[in-house]
Amino acid sequence: MSESSATTPAALHRWSEISPEAMNPLLTRQYVSGEKGMVARIMLMKGCVVPEHSHPNEQIALIVSGALEFNISGEKIVVRAGELIVIPSGVPHSALALEDTEDIDFFAPPRQDWLANDDSYLR
Repeated sequence: MSESSATTPAALHRWSEISPEAMNPLLTRQYVSGEKGMVARIMLMKGCVVPEHSHPNEQIALIVSGALEFNISGEKIVVRAGELIVIPSGVPHSALALEDTEDIDFFAPPRQDWLANDDSYLR
């Protein structure tokens, strides 16, 4: 039996201890990044528009409450509380908050544009 020489300790995070970042008057976000993935909690007020964009990251969006209307490559898809959508890397997409919405997004790999504060499309 061999021991692994590279061990990474687990890190506990609490949304309540991560300051929400106001990206615009209708959208705030919090996120935690690991080595190979990132999770974000995004709060969108009704009417908020996330403009069309694409990124090299695969995205899985879980709607906790509310509803988002995604426009993915010209197809409109409404995702409601308890539903998830998988958006492949490089696919253009936008979103409209149909209601006040809590969205948990998973990205792989982590969003380097967010980590570098190069995310003007949200501001």
